[in-house]
Amino acid sequence: MKSGDTFRRDTLRFVLAAIQREGVDRLQATIERLVAEGKDEASRQAHIAEHRPSDLDDVGVLDVLQKQAKMRRDSTLAFRKGDRPELAAKEEQELAIIQSYLPTQMSDAELRSIVERVVAETGAAGPRDMGKVMPKVLAQTKDRADGKKVAGLVGAMLKEKASS
Repeated sequence: MKSGDTFRRDTLRFVLAAIQREGVDRLQATIERLVAEGKDEASRQAHIAEHRPSDLDDVGVLDVLQKQAKMRRDSTLAFRKGDRPELAAKEEQELAIIQSYLPTQMSDAELRSIVERVVAETGAAGPRDMGKVMPKVLAQTKDRADGKKVAGLVGAMLKEKASS
């Protein structure tokens, strides 16, 4: 705030609001679950006070950041298709700020290496084996590679393997 970077400030405020909204949503879901279980008001309050579902842990915050980054990527594509380069540029700037708070993404070489290893381990022979490969690759690349990118690489590698 002191630096005067209003764009960064506004982006971070929006992300913090999304994090708080997720906390409130989780609290509401917990209350609804407890009501469905037939818990009375006192036991619901005790459970909520003990577990604090409105406080997100690091994993929850990371999940919100990833959702926000995905929204920015999708918006950028939509604005480019709609011939709105100024809005696409704004979304890309916001994405850069959000990504600075996410774990470093894997390089294409690292990702390719993991996919090749998992394909060999599972004995996948073609695209129909994508269901065997994807969960194992995603478990190893968690938070460090975009799911669409992983799926595209796995699909291409399995097609290549089937045709050879």
